[in-house]
Amino acid sequence: MSARPPLTPRQAFLRACVLDVAVRKPGNVSLHAPGHGMHASQFLASAEVAADAICQRGAPVGARIEAAVAATQAAVGCNTNLGILLLCAPLASAAENAALPRSDSLQHALQQVLAGLTVDDAACAFRAISQANPGGLGEAPEQDVHAAPSVSLLQAMVLAADRDRIAAQYRDGFAEVFGAALRGWPAGFVWPELDDEPTADDTTTAAVQAVYLGWLGSGPDSHIVRKQGKTVAQNVMSAAQAWQARAAVGGALDADPAFRAWDLGLKQAGVNPGTSADLTVATLMVAGLLQR
Repeated sequence: MSARPPLTPRQAFLRACVLDVAVRKPGNVSLHAPGHGMHASQFLASAEVAADAICQRGAPVGARIEAAVAATQAAVGCNTNLGILLLCAPLASAAENAALPRSDSLQHALQQVLAGLTVDDAACAFRAISQANPGGLGEAPEQDVHAAPSVSLLQAMVLAADRDRIAAQYRDGFAEVFGAALRGWPAGFVWPELDDEPTADDTTTAAVQAVYLGWLGSGPDSHIVRKQGKTVAQNVMSAAQAWQARAAVGGALDADPAFRAWDLGLKQAGVNPGTSADLTVATLMVAGLLQR
């Protein structure tokens, strides 16, 4: 594979979002199967309309999130990407100041972005979350998103980190993304052009599924916990671990009817591992920014 320069934040964001729906990720909407009342075309449209806001150079992180959620709601009228936007906004901001393609430079820039988050960023993010109205949101004992915040966005995420894996990335400087998740991505991957059809070959499919199953198998999915409870989330996690083991010995998961049946069964039961999918997109974005 020929070497290519790192992707721009916009390129990395869009390519990550395209691969997100081009590959079957059990329980999530993809080109292979709709689910949860949504179709892949809505996710692709959401990525297109959100990209400018997420990658608006110099804009505060909170403003990026709020503008991207507003654009998404105007385009598709439902929540397709809130978690993706919460994760990718600080990554896009960090990429503007990092000496790419070094991973430690991007991580350092990200830590600076997170440390610089303000109460205004929290207010923008809270309004965005309320507008997106994700399933199972409920109320928080401190810094509930339905009220004006009194702490920075980072401090608010720290308060939510024990119950939300996206918030935990803020608290931990995206350590999981840059650690085990990124290590699961193949070095030298050649990213598709933006005008390509949103398809994935066997190698790409296996790589994306490995990242997704890595997230899903390493902890209960926050979205499932909120909507269906810890027991369901743990059962899905255990199933993901079994499929990880199958893939590790060379199994082509998409060729297995049982893998496809798991995908459809989760959707029929209304079980959506949305947080794991969001974290997969963030991992793919980082891989693109580093040209991994």
